[in-house]
Amino acid sequence: MDRETDSTFARRMLGRQLRHLRETSGVSVQTARQAIGVGHQTLWRLETGQSTRISALQVRELCRIYKAAQEVTDVLLDLLSGLSYKSWWHAYREAVPKDFDLYLGLEVAASRFLTYAPTLLPGLVQTQPYRRAMIWISNPGMRTVEVEQHIEIASRRQSRLHDDPSLEVEILVSEAALRHRIGGPAVMTEQLDYLAELSELSQVSIKAVPFTATHVGLDAGLFVLLEFPPHRTTWLSEPPIVYVQGYTSDQYLERPEEIDRYQTAADGIRRVALDEVRTRDLVRKIAKEHHEQR
Repeated sequence: MDRETDSTFARRMLGRQLRHLRETSGVSVQTARQAIGVGHQTLWRLETGQSTRISALQVRELCRIYKAAQEVTDVLLDLLSGLSYKSWWHAYREAVPKDFDLYLGLEVAASRFLTYAPTLLPGLVQTQPYRRAMIWISNPGMRTVEVEQHIEIASRRQSRLHDDPSLEVEILVSEAALRHRIGGPAVMTEQLDYLAELSELSQVSIKAVPFTATHVGLDAGLFVLLEFPPHRTTWLSEPPIVYVQGYTSDQYLERPEEIDRYQTAADGIRRVALDEVRTRDLVRKIAKEHHEQR
């Protein structure tokens, strides 16, 4: 099964298309929800790709009142069948933080990531000791078995860096994230050595933003820009999305003006970042400093 047909991503695609059909047909939210016998909240969840029950009969009825072409209806019904496919991470649902399950579904489907990391290294490149230390800091009462589930999820996510040659990853990381002593000098030495190794992979680009630089990232904060491969049905191709991780809740931004703003921010951060070679030199230099403090 292609990664783009994971249930989370298929639900997002289906919802976006149904919302587009409703808006372009001029059918009101009230008329649409009454036609399929659901409440306002359920229709909103459906159109925004949230987890909710939807039947083929309901999809057909929505397409009928939206006057969708039969070809469009057939494609949406095919998407609906994709809701039954679960990616590997669904087996860990109890260990996945609230709202992060949607991100994992998008990450599975994405073909390109651009991450700006101002304080901590991104989960996609964290070593197990580094991640374990952060979990204990954030959740000191978490049971060991739960901690190890989080570690296993991270390891499965990271496997794509080595197993998927079509994946492109760009990481813009603040020098601060390289110098924070997460887990102590030994953990940081191992982490930075690993980061330097990853930076030599052809599909991974890591650039450090030095302390001396003033840039828009100081205002933008942590964000991930995800892009998706073209769908075989052109009009189903998903536009980019920006994931903004908060302390208590996450945001998923998809309006064109929001995407443009974050792409512009990424360009601004790139302009002040070190190139890949100088970044690797800095990472190894800081790793040596951590090692000497052991």
